[in-house]
Amino acid sequence: MPMERIDKILNHDLFAFHLRENEHAERDRRFCCHGMTHFLDVARIGELINLERNLGIPREWIYAAALLHDLGKHIQYEDGTPHELASAEIAPEILKECGFEDSETDVIVCAVRNHRDESVAKERNLSGVLYCADKASRPCFACPSEAECSWKGDRKNKNIRY
Repeated sequence: MPMERIDKILNHDLFAFHLRENEHAERDRRFCCHGMTHFLDVARIGELINLERNLGIPREWIYAAALLHDLGKHIQYEDGTPHELASAEIAPEILKECGFEDSETDVIVCAVRNHRDESVAKERNLSGVLYCADKASRPCFACPSEAECSWKGDRKNKNIRY
């Protein structure tokens, strides 16, 4: 099943701009980075969670949210704006120009905005899936900088779940 709107996101100039800005801002970062590898890990894990829990969330919504959820990370580095808020500000223009309806955009942007809010973790919707997929995507068990990481020990992924 083709995901034409996801392909449009990948080729959107604003998406490419923010992706490059993240890569530039994190060029010397030793910890987890916020680029295409992370975005795709989150998308694929999100789809596995969706299937495992039989949630029926459209795959394009999961991929769109995953591609956009950390797009504003460089803004957090630049001026301190929480990246979930910066990303939620960037996302609507991209989504609209890539063919997402307003109702879809609302759901996706809500998930992007809430992807760091632990209170959504058990929700059976896109917000819950994105939160869980984002956290599960981090391979702490294999990270050479794990000992210096600011994540608390009980939040670190010491086992493979997905």
